[in-house]
Amino acid sequence: MQRRFTLQAITAAAAMAAMAGVVPAALAQTSGNTIKVGILHSLSGTMAISETVLKDTALMAIEEINAKGGVLGKKLEPVVVDPASNWPLFAEKTRQLLTQDKVAAVFGCWTSVSRKSVLPVFEELNGLLFYPVQYEGEELSKNVFYTGAAPNQQAIPAVEYLMSKDGGGAKRFVLLGTDYVYPRTTNKILRAFLKSKGVKDSDIDEKYTPFGHSDYQTIVADIKKFSAGGKTAVISTINGDSNVPFYKELGNAGLKAKDVPVVAFSVGEEELRGVDTKPLVGHLAAWNYFMSVKNPANDEFTKKWAAYAKAKNIAGHKDKPLTNDPMEATYIGIYMWKQAVEKAKSTDTDKVIAAMAGQTFKAPSGFMAKMDEKNHHLHKPVFIGEVRADGQFNVVWKTPGPVKAKPWSPFIEGNDKKKDEPDGKSKV
Repeated sequence: MQRRFTLQAITAAAAMAAMAGVVPAALAQTSGNTIKVGILHSLSGTMAISETVLKDTALMAIEEINAKGGVLGKKLEPVVVDPASNWPLFAEKTRQLLTQDKVAAVFGCWTSVSRKSVLPVFEELNGLLFYPVQYEGEELSKNVFYTGAAPNQQAIPAVEYLMSKDGGGAKRFVLLGTDYVYPRTTNKILRAFLKSKGVKDSDIDEKYTPFGHSDYQTIVADIKKFSAGGKTAVISTINGDSNVPFYKELGNAGLKAKDVPVVAFSVGEEELRGVDTKPLVGHLAAWNYFMSVKNPANDEFTKKWAAYAKAKNIAGHKDKPLTNDPMEATYIGIYMWKQAVEKAKSTDTDKVIAAMAGQTFKAPSGFMAKMDEKNHHLHKPVFIGEVRADGQFNVVWKTPGPVKAKPWSPFIEGNDKKKDEPDGKSKV
């Protein structure tokens, strides 16, 4: 049911884009002394738990840029919309931002289904999307810059770690996700990867739940039973507010990390805010940034966020400010866009796309993030962290430097023939 709904939503969004007719490409306009930019994040619904803070991060970056003179001598004017965790509504809001508000760029989306929903609109209208969340790859568009991780910058290293001696030497795997494109495609890649490592199909258990699912008692009991067959790890691609009941049930069932470690790809500091993390100590997450990493760039980032959250009275964060990976990716994306506009001396989409190639930014991760010269993805470090009792993460493994993204996974047949750069239309 969920998959059918997802496909129908994407198809409907694409059809709406086609029916509305094509608007001239030169949409990015400036009015008076401002340059408008769109912020497209769910502020209500199941994804609000993850996305609301990205809206606030974008507003913080915009305020900082404006305080230093703006871009091309103009102030940035944010246009915030709420697509409300409703995938067709993402496409409608995107069309509004590009045609009515005439924004120069859009920063937004979390789920891959929301990104797939808006993609035809950005391509039809030649708009620009900065997408800040780890995803399944298998896509390239000239109209999107992907500032989150591709599978080789998160999923593959995490599973390699679980299989290693340091990671517990897992032999059996539960692939547990929310039922939509990101978990299913990521797990398709991971199945092929595990098979290449000699893991049998009978040692892989794949499970999906709908968005907003809250009863994990049976699933956790099944995981416990499956783990009796050998050293087992859970790879979680659960998204949104379902993470809270899942982790609570893990604690209730006494499923400790030393017995069955869970590595999550969509759980960071923000998602753990509403959970008693003491029973979860030692469970894992794989990201390209953690709040706990120690370096001067992160010290500055976390201090700025704490001060901003207090000044703006941001719920939760004014008293307990947290940063996370998609916040860092949002922040990097906005500053790289600013640098590209200044290099191009224009907000014109095609000129900005050309100027984005090779942009660098000293990231809060402590590494120099670089936009690949061709494939619209960042070169990023990979960190694996263990949950601490205070809801933060101890980094237990990291790459020595930034890793170049591979949008086309080598574990999917036929990808070796696909080009590592976008042309005029998206490749999916």
